Amino acid sequence: MPLLICGSIATDHLMTFQGRFKDSLVVEQLDKLAVSFLVDDLEIRRGGVAPNMCFGLGRLGLHPVLVGAAGEDFDDYRSWLERHHVDCSFVHISETKHTARFVCTTDSAMAQFASFYPGAMSEARLIELAPIVEQVGAPDFVLIAADDPEGMVRHTHECRQRGYAFIADPSQQLAFSDGALIRDLIDGATYLFSNEYESHMIESKTGWSAEEVLDRVGAQVTTLGADGVRITGRGMEPVEVKAAPGVAAVEPTGVGDAFRAGFLAGLEWGFGHERSAQVGCVLAAYVVETVGTQEYSFTRPEFVERLRAAYGDQAAADVGGHMLG
Repeated sequence: MPLLICGSIATDHLMTFQGRFKDSLVVEQLDKLAVSFLVDDLEIRRGGVAPNMCFGLGRLGLHPVLVGAAGEDFDDYRSWLERHHVDCSFVHISETKHTARFVCTTDSAMAQFASFYPGAMSEARLIELAPIVEQVGAPDFVLIAADDPEGMVRHTHECRQRGYAFIADPSQQLAFSDGALIRDLIDGATYLFSNEYESHMIESKTGWSAEEVLDRVGAQVTTLGADGVRITGRGMEPVEVKAAPGVAAVEPTGVGDAFRAGFLAGLEWGFGHERSAQVGCVLAAYVVETVGTQEYSFTRPEFVERLRAAYGDQAAADVGGHMLG
């Protein structure tokens, strides 16, 4: 059964300035600011939460369906994702707007000038899920990640109305959403994903206690950074899984997306929460050791051996039987 992964599609343009911005700024003239910086490099990285998750699922041998909006400049990105087993047939292509873009210059003191262009992402609200389901079949899950807020609401309402099991993953949109919107996005979800800080933000903005949140979702999956993950739910014993050991951390962007991909792969393979979380933690380890959200790679034996080293022989045997060679 298919997995529909709904969320932002974007590219990141990252530049480095070897000096310090503050040395070129005149405080008394900031209202007339007009300055340029000669940068030393440019990295263009594939991003967006939905493609990041889809890429991870594809690396594990699954074939997720990407649901989101992009511009006509999406062709190269589409080719990359399709080569990694991602179904991009249903990506909405804007006729007027470019794919969402994050442009950031960082100086030697780690100060940044950055801009985010939502572009085609705003057209995610035009996407209906039913025509997709008619072609790919009833989904096991529809994961609704950070995206155009109206698009997120539309997907959530359609899942409730049509009886699609959905996963709420509002993440970056939580800071910009009020309590009513957050309540609408998570009520009735089979799973709610967040990190620990976001879980407290959800409680604060919705006015719901932790117990009241669990009354409205099947289970809450809370990532804890270097401490791993905690899974809680009404009527179930909490599950805590430690992060994979021996990680040589380089850059954390995309780690949460990779964990979600691994966790979903485990569920698709029929595993329980503990084993699924272990798969997620190992996949996340590959991302944190790499610059870029989709630049990691591994062979099946390498992944299985890393899982064995982290969580034991039975975990490796269980997962190894499902992964493609």
